[in-house]
Amino acid sequence: MGQVPPDAAAQPLPEYAERVLDVAELIPPGRVMTYGDVAEWLEEGGPRQVGRVMALYGGGVPWWRVVRSDGVLLPGHELRALERYREEGTPLRQASRAAQGHVPKLDMRRARWDGGALVDGGAPAVGGAPADGGAEGDAAGDARPQAPEAHT
Repeated sequence: MGQVPPDAAAQPLPEYAERVLDVAELIPPGRVMTYGDVAEWLEEGGPRQVGRVMALYGGGVPWWRVVRSDGVLLPGHELRALERYREEGTPLRQASRAAQGHVPKLDMRRARWDGGALVDGGAPAVGGAPADGGAEGDAAGDARPQAPEAHT
């Protein structure tokens, strides 16, 4: 994770990549955003573009907090991510006995962060309540983040 291509090492980080990494750094410990959430927050790109940025440049930021929407841990990095989730108290769901290696999934309903509750000049407030006072999203827990200027 986060292997910068050899030809990119001498080049400046693309602006979009910088913006994606900035969002990853805002996500509070114990919370996650999906690749699509990050793209929506930025109002640019999509989940695949965010995933590409994280794969190429994400090693220096909390990469484990930018995740798949189904809560499945990043293939090939499951154990490293799981260690981080447990350290941070990120909500997890028990793996079914049929799951390979019995690796848990993220509990997206409880772990997903909407990008709200920024305080003290941009530092995220730690806690489970969204900034809008508790909007939960739909039954699948698909609350989407709003860009800061979109909050009313």
